[in-house]
Amino acid sequence: MALVVAAAIAWSTAPFFTRLLDLDSWTILFWRGLFGGGFITAFLVLTQGRAGVRDLVETGQSGWLVACLSTLGMVTFIPALQLTNVSNVAIIIATGPFVAAGIAWIWLRESTRLSTLIAGLIALCGIAIIVGNPGGAADLRGVGLACVMTVAIAAMTVAVRRHKQSSMVAAAALSNFLGSLVSIPFAQGLADVTDHDLAVLAMFGLFQVGTGLTLFVLGSRLLPSGQASLIATLETPLMPFWVWLAFHELPTQRALIGGSLVMGAIVADIIADNWTRARAGAKSSR
Repeated sequence: MALVVAAAIAWSTAPFFTRLLDLDSWTILFWRGLFGGGFITAFLVLTQGRAGVRDLVETGQSGWLVACLSTLGMVTFIPALQLTNVSNVAIIIATGPFVAAGIAWIWLRESTRLSTLIAGLIALCGIAIIVGNPGGAADLRGVGLACVMTVAIAAMTVAVRRHKQSSMVAAAALSNFLGSLVSIPFAQGLADVTDHDLAVLAMFGLFQVGTGLTLFVLGSRLLPSGQASLIATLETPLMPFWVWLAFHELPTQRALIGGSLVMGAIVADIIADNWTRARAGAKSSR
């Protein structure tokens, strides 16, 4: 749980770094992927030595599955932040636990509580409020990309849980390099970045991507898929908070209403889960 909480805090800084960069999304993805992948690779080598290099080179099908899902989440996340309000993206990401629970039920047959299903429906209503009146074509594309990103990361979470015996840290490194590779044909300013841009991109890759993704894949191996995603929703209130603090960007009224429904559903599901666990513990102790 501590690993996933730390990952959520690191992830929540993405809008802050994105707003600091006056670059197209593909250029940001290219440089961020290089720095993030380099950090995770160095982490593997320092902690595991040759075994870490072997995991990176000999990644199996499960590792490539996680890497591809993670890459899809990466290449849709940054454009979403640039096309729509940060609070919209944050709230849509917050529905990840319910998406992960649904995928885990289909794929792994992990049981899903009725309260989680009800909370998921309430969260879906919150998303409908946000999507119901987009601020234009760009805003609608941003919301759509945020939805794709949420599904991809939820599927990645379930895949990590399904293949928890594999080295998913190596898959995290591969996903960053794969994201950089995919970005090359579309990036418009690869050679135009300044020293300041490189410094920001390095911090973006090292802290937000490298540290966040490494901590998450380590922590999510030890938790049920829905619970890992639920803890990760801590980034939801933090994402707009950093942007508000630095750039005074305020959420829209629809985002506040829809966000209240989503976060209320999440809190209610946490309370229901704790109540169920406490009741089960009381019965077992009798």
